[in-house]
Amino acid sequence: MLVLRTRYAPLFTNYHTTTLAQPLLSIIIPAYNEAERIPLTLIDIDKKLSGAEYTYEILVVNDGSKDNTAEIVSKMAASIKNLKLIDNKENKGKGGVVRQGMLLATGKIRLFTDADNSTSIDHFDAMMPYFKEGYAVVVGSRAVKGSVSEPAQPIYRRISGKVGNLIIQTLVLPGIWDTQCGFKAMTDEVVEKVFALSRISGWGFDVEMLALAKRFGYGIKEIPVHWVNDPSSHVGASAYLKVLLEVVKIRWWFWRDKYRGLP
Repeated sequence: MLVLRTRYAPLFTNYHTTTLAQPLLSIIIPAYNEAERIPLTLIDIDKKLSGAEYTYEILVVNDGSKDNTAEIVSKMAASIKNLKLIDNKENKGKGGVVRQGMLLATGKIRLFTDADNSTSIDHFDAMMPYFKEGYAVVVGSRAVKGSVSEPAQPIYRRISGKVGNLIIQTLVLPGIWDTQCGFKAMTDEVVEKVFALSRISGWGFDVEMLALAKRFGYGIKEIPVHWVNDPSSHVGASAYLKVLLEVVKIRWWFWRDKYRGLP
């Protein structure tokens, strides 16, 4: 942990000198059929980062959308600072495009967030002190003290979420109370190591990513978020079952030593 603190703390004390060739922050947004929601998200990110004292880039990774998501993002790049489009013609799955975007990004800190803006980009300000302390991974959580969900999820979803999390903690990731919040940041070093080994392209990629980071010995910090529930979310009930099935796969791969290069 001390090595990470020594290496990354200067990024925040001297962030005003970072060049665009290697920005401090990369924001990766996976997008599938997000033509209606992503314009407001990009406008909000641009507005909140316009006065930032650090350099940044925004990468939208189009996951083979059937609508005009890619066209809209491409047009908005003319007016939104440092916005780039990665346009996949075929669907890779959320985990697949997050992996792609994280590896193609150039920032010292790389953050992925949802296209529906359920967790606004200004939460990154709350993450920065923990990177200064030496944490290599800082993740948003709807399950730690101080978090707010608006509106609150139905009771059956909250119960199923807690049960699912207990299964995840038991099998692969003890101590992390919300693995599925789509707002996570990590250093470039973590990205290069973890995503080089990751195998999950579906909804369980968050669990795999965090489990691999933990196996490498990186410090992980959960912070509370103000999470806005979008009723038009693309995530259905079947996604929870898929996550748990993928968690079983991850556990099996750990047992069978399928992740080559882990310490």
